[in-house]
Amino acid sequence: MVTGGPGAGKTAVIEVAAHSLCRHVAMLPEAASIILGGGFPRHESLTGRQATQTAIFSVQRQLEAVVIAERRVAVALCDRGTVDGAACWPDGADSFWAAMSTTRAEELSHYSAVIHLEVPLPAEGYVTDQIRTESPSRAVQIDRLIAAAWAEHSRRRSVPAGRNDAKARTALEAIREMLPACCRDGVTTHADGAH
Repeated sequence: MVTGGPGAGKTAVIEVAAHSLCRHVAMLPEAASIILGGGFPRHESLTGRQATQTAIFSVQRQLEAVVIAERRVAVALCDRGTVDGAACWPDGADSFWAAMSTTRAEELSHYSAVIHLEVPLPAEGYVTDQIRTESPSRAVQIDRLIAAAWAEHSRRRSVPAGRNDAKARTALEAIREMLPACCRDGVTTHADGAH
């Protein structure tokens, strides 16, 4: 699972991974982009912010459930995970877990590894768009909250902010290190294509 605050480079890393790793590694899109890019209303009220995070959590969970149920791939590489919602919940993480009827420990257990891409400092080329509306300083705050939300995961690796190409290479190497050996390359290891 790849995480990090807005503008950290998660989607770019997932795209590179899609072209670099075995076909048995599924790439799951970011639920927030599906929700917010699909027209879900963005309201800054407490109710609106809670509704948005609840929708994102639900879509993320369903994306993961389909991959698990279909059993067509060995690994799913997620662009964010359910734990990220705790960083954006307006009433704090404890309230988030209660609202989602789960616990932090339960959600952490759904992910075998976490790669956290750190957000660049506000002055280093941060760009807003239709989905990423946070200010640069808010993006850094969210990044720190995300890091705290995932901090207890036993296989978490942080990739520092830096030049995009170097950061992407470092992140891809970290992903490869956490994959089963048979999924680290762009080719399958068996003639029949199975693992």
